[in-house]
Amino acid sequence: MPGERSTWMKDKLDERRQNASFRQLSSGREGIDFFSNDYLGLAQNRAFQEYLQKSSSEKLYSQGATGSRLISGNHSLHDELEQEIANWSENEAALLFNSGYDANIGLYSSLLQRGDLIVYDELVHASIRDGIRLGFARSLSFSHNDISDLEKKLKEGASGRIWVAVESIYSMDGDEAPLRELVKTGKLYGAELIVDEAHTAGIFGDMGQGLCAKYHLEQHIFARLITFGKAFGTHGAAVVGSKELRSFLINFARSFIYTTALSPHQSRIIQLSLHHLSAQREMRESLMRKIIYFNSTLKELGLEPYFLQSISPIQSLLISGNERAGAVSQDLQKAGFAVKAIIHPTVPAGKERIRISLHLHNTNSEIKSLLEKIREIL
Repeated sequence: MPGERSTWMKDKLDERRQNASFRQLSSGREGIDFFSNDYLGLAQNRAFQEYLQKSSSEKLYSQGATGSRLISGNHSLHDELEQEIANWSENEAALLFNSGYDANIGLYSSLLQRGDLIVYDELVHASIRDGIRLGFARSLSFSHNDISDLEKKLKEGASGRIWVAVESIYSMDGDEAPLRELVKTGKLYGAELIVDEAHTAGIFGDMGQGLCAKYHLEQHIFARLITFGKAFGTHGAAVVGSKELRSFLINFARSFIYTTALSPHQSRIIQLSLHHLSAQREMRESLMRKIIYFNSTLKELGLEPYFLQSISPIQSLLISGNERAGAVSQDLQKAGFAVKAIIHPTVPAGKERIRISLHLHNTNSEIKSLLEKIREIL
């Protein structure tokens, strides 16, 4: 019966409501932005958006790709942009994907063969986990940023290749991976390292190439993920690595093969954003000063014990319990601060939080007011 078939969905949704973990969409963006990933404010910068629209209209670029890139959707601009991304990231090649999620799904599901072993940090993004599930390798997680636990898992070995998956900055905790130690450990065990730079691209490195570039590790990484929907203020992603990797993904990454390509217009927007942001060293340095101010104010107000340590724009205020985290979030929203609670099951039970994103457009006064309000609530 139709009614009986839908009962299980209602039961699952009711369970979410009872656990205070029911998700709903909201179009409201009122308040001072402390929740978006627009770290450099480019998506909200009217002058920059007008520049993008004007520059992308100088030559008429189609809004529709018309098909997958293997059929009718490839455009010379795609190839041009991919070469620019490769040069900028100091890699041989790059391949565009429609989003960071699509890129991770395609990368991991195609690379991981039977007999392989992939060891991933327990806090990697859901898209990495989903890509691993679609692959054929045996998978093991290691304790967050714990090199000794990683070594323990790597010692189990594999009949095929060994892979290690991490993020350079973690999207919920905001802390950085020990990249130098990861490179060293990977070489010791013959493992290939894959790094998701979603939250560092555009922010770290001389031209915003990410944390791997800041530490000059580009040539020691098998593949890196660069996304354009955060600091770059637009949309889309790219996997950078060797020419052989690019060809492999074109042939085997299903999220690339079987989807309509990014439009030439969107590719032009990415290209303009890349050109602009590569030269904006002062913007990146100004953002770093905001982060330093945030951390010094934490200390001044005695709030350090409540926050995870982070040198990135992502700052996490731990509030245990879905209901309590939701209540604190609502109190902050009522006070004029746009924040969101991150609750279980997105994060582990007991580690619910208010995820605060710092931006170039946040003033020191706004930052201090936010932290003073948090102290008052706590």
